[in-house]
Amino acid sequence: FAISSRTMQRSLVLVLALALVGCTSAFSPLRAVPRSRIARFAEEAAAPTPAPAKAEGEAAAPAEGEEAEAEAPPPPPPAPVMSKALPFMEAPAALDGTLAGDVGFDPLGFTELLPVDWLREAEMKHGRICMLAVTGFAATDMGFRLPGEMHQVASIAAHDMALKYGAMQQLFLWITVAEVVSAIGIFQMLDGSGRKPGDFGIDPLKLQGNEAKKADMQLKEITHARLAMLAFSGMVTQAVLTQGPFPYTA
Repeated sequence: FAISSRTMQRSLVLVLALALVGCTSAFSPLRAVPRSRIARFAEEAAAPTPAPAKAEGEAAAPAEGEEAEAEAPPPPPPAPVMSKALPFMEAPAALDGTLAGDVGFDPLGFTELLPVDWLREAEMKHGRICMLAVTGFAATDMGFRLPGEMHQVASIAAHDMALKYGAMQQLFLWITVAEVVSAIGIFQMLDGSGRKPGDFGIDPLKLQGNEAKKADMQLKEITHARLAMLAFSGMVTQAVLTQGPFPYTA
C-alpha cells in the first residue's frame, strides 16, 4: 500500500507539472511569420489586376476621355418657332418668312398638303379679284353706272341681270382664257422656273424701282388683298340683309 501510495504521489506531481507547462505555453508568443513573406503578400494585394490580353485584330479600348464623350447625353432639341399670328401654335415649317406678309398663319395645315407657292398664287389671285370687286360693288351702289338698261340695277341684282342678257357666258369665256394663260406660268413656277407667286411682270408705273420698294409694295399688296377678301364677304352679306344703298347700314 506504501509503494502504491508513493507511486500515486509521483504520478500526481507529473500530471501537475504537465498541466503547468500546457498553461504557460498558451501565453507564449506565436512563431512570427518572416517579414519578407508578409511584405510580398501586401504588394500582391495592392498591385492592380492586369487587363486581359486582347486577341489579334481586336479594337483597343477607348481612353477615359473618349468614353466620357461617347456616353455624354445628346444636346436638347432646339426650341420650336412660334407663329407670329398665333403665338400659342408652332409656325409651319414651310412658312419660313421668305414670302411677303408671312406671319406663320396656317391653323388648318394647308402648307403640309400643298406647295406654298401654289397657295400664295391662289391667295394673290383671289385677293386681286376682291380688290376690284369691292371697288366695283361699292361704286355701283354709290351711283356710278355704265349706260344701258342692264347696268341700272343694284350690285346684288347684277348677277340675275347678267343671266337675263347673256353676259355670264361672255364672262365665263374671258375668265377661262385668263386661267389658261396664267396656268402656264404657274406650272413653270412649280417646276422651278424661278418665277415668284403672282408675278406677271406688270409694273407700267415702275413702282418697284429697287428691292426695298419692291418688298414694300409686295407687303402692301398682300395686306390689301387679304383685307379685300374679308371686306367683300361682309359687304355682300350686309347688302343682302339691308337691301339698301352703300354703306348698307339701313
